[in-house]
Amino acid sequence: MKKHFLTFKVLLVWITLAFSAFALGQDTPLQEANKREADLVELISLDKTIKLDIRYARTDNFIGKAVYAEARAFLQKPAAKALLRVHKKLKKYGLGLVIFDGYRPWLVTKLFWEVTPEDKRKFVANPKTGSKHNRGCAVDLSMFDLKTGKLVEMPTDYDDFTDKASPNYEGATETQKKNRDLLRKMMEAEGFTVNQNEWWHFDYKDWKDYAIYDIAFSEIRNKKQ
Repeated sequence: MKKHFLTFKVLLVWITLAFSAFALGQDTPLQEANKREADLVELISLDKTIKLDIRYARTDNFIGKAVYAEARAFLQKPAAKALLRVHKKLKKYGLGLVIFDGYRPWLVTKLFWEVTPEDKRKFVANPKTGSKHNRGCAVDLSMFDLKTGKLVEMPTDYDDFTDKASPNYEGATETQKKNRDLLRKMMEAEGFTVNQNEWWHFDYKDWKDYAIYDIAFSEIRNKKQ
């Protein structure tokens, strides 16, 4: 019974998103040739100590409603393995990675664009060109203390739509800047680049090799890596 309920819940979410896109007269994702086939890896399948905080599967996010029916996080295999290396290296600092979001279906990016005020749209991707999240090569994340399980202190919370979210914001405390800069240093060493507006958002170097996908989480099967 529980399995059938979850299946229905997934279907309901995607029908709602699809109807929203249709009602707004939106096209399908941008079609690009000569791209790699999606090879999305569930991050916790690589290391169960990676912490998940998937707020888009809850209501405590910037739109106030759940847009994911499942609290899961994926990346393309090369990006996922690079992220795993970061997670392991952080252990010597007594820290680990906490994931807010990874691969994001295109319809969700579409929804975010439509509900975001124009003056805040630098924080969301235009669905006409797609998001690196849609390609499975972007991740939103922070760090947590391995002893307490609590998030480390950063200049802002996740999805803060102010200038304080910039990775170069100088008004943060020394502790906040130290944590933010450590995360950036570790991620950049493994081929990720920080977003200019969001300290938590990192793009993997090979993102151009992948297409814009609109694959529901329910369609992604766990497999041995």
